[in-house]
Amino acid sequence: MDRSPTVRAFLPTIVVLILIGWGGMIILLNATEPTLWPRWLFFLLVVVAFTGLTLPATIYLNHRFPSRPPATASVMVRQALWVGIFVATMAWLNYGQVISFSLAVIFLVGFAAIEVFLRLWERSQWRRP
Repeated sequence: MDRSPTVRAFLPTIVVLILIGWGGMIILLNATEPTLWPRWLFFLLVVVAFTGLTLPATIYLNHRFPSRPPATASVMVRQALWVGIFVATMAWLNYGQVISFSLAVIFLVGFAAIEVFLRLWERSQWRRP
């Protein structure tokens, strides 16, 4: 019995995140100059846009590969948020021209390890109802 929420439950959140993220990025790129505050707003909008874009994928993967305890709504949003943070970090490193494939892999492994450890901690706290 899987009690984790479906995509239908997240549909308003997905639409709002995508509209704010991608719509804001289109407006930002067409209406501002690349000064300090618009640049930081760009990174924020990248996080929001890619979180909304990957939320359906994280929901699907959590349904396809169920776990004990079942993934809650906050876990699914957190996993999608990790993707958004990863993409924004890669964009930031690319802006400074310091990104490489090995550095991207190190960040990816680090973010994945943090999520695995968080899920292990949740598993140790979980009690069967």
